[in-house]
Amino acid sequence: MSNARTVALDTLIKVFNQKSYSNIALNNELEKHDLKAADKALATRIVYGTIQYKLFLEYQLNPLIKTNLRDKFLKPLLLMSAYQYFFLEKVPTNAIFDEANKLAKKYGKKNSGSYKLVNGILRALERQGKILPAENDLVNYLSIKESFPKWLVEYLLNNFGKNKTKEILIRSNQPASNSIRMTVEENSFEKIKEDLRKDGFDYKESSLTTHNLNLNKGGVAKTDLFETGKITIQDAAASLAVDAFNFKGSEHVLDACSAPGGKTVQIAEKLTTGNVVALDIHENKLKLVKNTAKRLHVSDKVKTKALDARKAKEYFAEEQFDKVLVDAPCSGLGLIRRKPEIRYEKSLNDIKNLAKIQLAILENISVLLRTSGELVYSTCTISYEEDEGVIKQFLKLHPEFELVPVQVGKLPKQQMVRIFPSEDGSDGFFIAKLKKRG
Repeated sequence: MSNARTVALDTLIKVFNQKSYSNIALNNELEKHDLKAADKALATRIVYGTIQYKLFLEYQLNPLIKTNLRDKFLKPLLLMSAYQYFFLEKVPTNAIFDEANKLAKKYGKKNSGSYKLVNGILRALERQGKILPAENDLVNYLSIKESFPKWLVEYLLNNFGKNKTKEILIRSNQPASNSIRMTVEENSFEKIKEDLRKDGFDYKESSLTTHNLNLNKGGVAKTDLFETGKITIQDAAASLAVDAFNFKGSEHVLDACSAPGGKTVQIAEKLTTGNVVALDIHENKLKLVKNTAKRLHVSDKVKTKALDARKAKEYFAEEQFDKVLVDAPCSGLGLIRRKPEIRYEKSLNDIKNLAKIQLAILENISVLLRTSGELVYSTCTISYEEDEGVIKQFLKLHPEFELVPVQVGKLPKQQMVRIFPSEDGSDGFFIAKLKKRG
C-alpha cells in the first residue's frame, strides 16, 4: 500500500536520478496514488524540503557513507530520511527510521543488504547530530547551513552584503505564499473575501498590493470563485509588472513573453476597446494563455502568436503597439522558494548568457513601440546583470528611450523596483518602466 513516503521517494528518484522537474514529477506521483490530504501534504513537504536542503543533508551524510551507493534509490532515501530527522520535529525519530528501513526492504534487491546499510547510516546520523562548517568561513558556512551553492552565496554577498544575503537565503527557504489576485472591481473585494471564508479559507492581505491575498492553504483552484474567474492564482510581486502601466483602455498592447498568461489576462482586464497580443516561442504554451483568458472572460481581447520575441520585428510593423510588456526569460532566482532545484541548476555563466538574450529581446521589441508609448521590463530574478544591467545597457544603446520612475502597489515610487523574497511569501522580482521619447 502506498503512503506519503513511497510517493516522496518515487518522486525524488526521478528528480535526482532522471533530472525531472520536481513539480511535474510530484504531481504525476500524487495522481497515481489515492492519498489522504494529510499524506499529500507530508509527501509534498518531504519532496520540496529534501531538494531545498540537499547540500546541508549531503554534508551531514557524507562522513557516514563508507561505500558506493549502487542502488539508485539509496541516496534519495537517505536524503529524505535525514531531512525528516532534522526538520520534521513532530515526527518521532524511530518512526522516520522504521519507515526508511521498510522502504529499503521494498526497493532493495533480495539479499542486497540495503536495509542494514540504511539502518546503520541513519543510526550513525542520530549519534553524530547536526554538523556545520566554522562560522568564520562565511561562504562555506552559509552555503551548507542554508543549502545554496557557494558561487551563489558569494554572488549575493558581493552584491547585497552580509545581512541582506542572510535574509535572502533564509526567506528563500521559507514556504511560498498561496497567493491569489482578485480580478473583480475593488468595490467587490469584500465579497470575494467573504466567499473565501465560506469556502474554508483564511487569508492575509498582501504587503505589496491591494488586490492580492495570501491564503492559509492550497486548493483554491477547485472553488467556484476560481472557476468563474473572480480570482486567479498569481504572485503579488509578479502582478505589479502590469500595474506599472498607465492604461486608458483603448491601447494595442504586446506581451512579448506571455506564457502561462497571468500577466496577459491582467492586461486584458485593463482594456475596454483595446486588445493584447500574446507571444510565446512554444505553441503548446499558448494553450495555457488561451485557457486562462477564457476562464477570466477576456478571450475577446487576447490574440496569440507563436513567435520568438527576438524575431517580432519581422512579423509586426514598426510603432504598431501603444504598450509593450517584456516579462523576460530569466534565471528565476526570485522563484527559489517555489522551485528549489533552481539553485543547483544555474551558474554565473547562465546569468550572463540570459542577460544577452534579454537585451536582444528588448532590442527587437523596442522598434514596435510607438512614440510616447510605455515599455515595462520585468524578471523574476534578483541578479544585477539581468535586471539593472540590461536596462542600463539598453538605454546606452537607445537614447530615444528614457527611464520612468515607477510607483506600484503599496511600494514607494522608485527609479527601478527590486523586490526581494518577502516576509509574506512573495517572490523576488524586478520592474523597470521605459518611455519612448516624442
